[in-house]
Amino acid sequence: MKDAYIVQSVRTPGCKQKRGLFNQTRPEELITFIMKSAVERTQNLEFEHFDDVMIGCSFPEAEQGLNIGRIAAKMAGFPDKVSGATVNRFCASGLEAIALASARVQMGWADVTMGAGVESMTFVPMGGNLPRPHPEFSKTNPEMYISMGVTAENVASRYNVSREDQDKFAANSQAKAAKARDNGLYTEIVPTPAFKFVKQADDTYKKEQFIVEHDDGIRESTPEGLGKLRTVFSAAGSVTAGNSSQTTDGAAATIIASKEKCDELGLEPIAKLVSYSTIGCKSDEMGVGPLYAIPKVLKQAGLSIDDIDIYEINEAFASQALYCIRELKLEKYMDRINIHGGAIALGHPLGCTGAKLTATCLANLKEVKGKYGIVSMCIGGGMGAAAIFERL
Repeated sequence: MKDAYIVQSVRTPGCKQKRGLFNQTRPEELITFIMKSAVERTQNLEFEHFDDVMIGCSFPEAEQGLNIGRIAAKMAGFPDKVSGATVNRFCASGLEAIALASARVQMGWADVTMGAGVESMTFVPMGGNLPRPHPEFSKTNPEMYISMGVTAENVASRYNVSREDQDKFAANSQAKAAKARDNGLYTEIVPTPAFKFVKQADDTYKKEQFIVEHDDGIRESTPEGLGKLRTVFSAAGSVTAGNSSQTTDGAAATIIASKEKCDELGLEPIAKLVSYSTIGCKSDEMGVGPLYAIPKVLKQAGLSIDDIDIYEINEAFASQALYCIRELKLEKYMDRINIHGGAIALGHPLGCTGAKLTATCLANLKEVKGKYGIVSMCIGGGMGAAAIFERL
């Protein structure tokens, strides 16, 4: 197999669903901007050098339907010869897209590819616009369709993750994110144009552009303050809006090239995908996915938890993130996990998340001068995914 190198990885800010700064910016505009930015920031690389684009999206319908992988490539300015596909593995869609894009290069099927992710949870809501569970199957297997929030409650109650620990974890995520933002540590973010429609004197609306520089969901919080919030999914439960990930709009893109193409064009490799794993688990406790995916990918790569310098473990919910960290015996490495906050503070734009966390992982590896990083998340429907990246 050929060597496949990452030569660029960037993301937009993440902005709150409906109430955030991207609430009038279509998903095609977010993904095409970050795709163009990734190319423009990569010295000696042009649109015509690409072979294929893979874009992760959890709910590829409506504004992000009709194969957004192909539409976005054309909107971004790639020539006709550059093909595109949409990838859906729910919360791991963006990571799956990067893995598939890397595999195409490793197999010799392509020289330069892009793995990306996008989700506008403002335009396409959680669950999509017209969910239609199978009538008979949903009676015998209702857990396949239940809310992910209910699965977070299941993890908390089954594995004794207390409300106090969840709120403390969430407040810490917010504090780390605020510190990183204020100190300019989100080097993977590209300031992104957003749009709003402003009513004019003649009752028409004008589309106006402004720039978003930061994730807009970061907020000051304390465990005591979070403890006052009501539960969302169970009256007697412990999962709240404050200790759950934010539903978010965003996009991210990673460029992969073969060693031969890097040498030919003078591209500078920054990292490579070492290994990628996916695994299934019980649907009604889908949050435990990283607990199984991380050991699997470490075994594939011949590495141990002690070899990893940066962990980006998606904080879908504090309950499941905490449980996975504890069971993996990672508490001794809390200073390596989500060092600049996680999805509780920065948001979880579903199909974008894997691509977003990849950009963050690589930026954080560079910051700490580390070698190996892991990106992992739980996945709706009962799965986990994990990838190991090596900084070059």
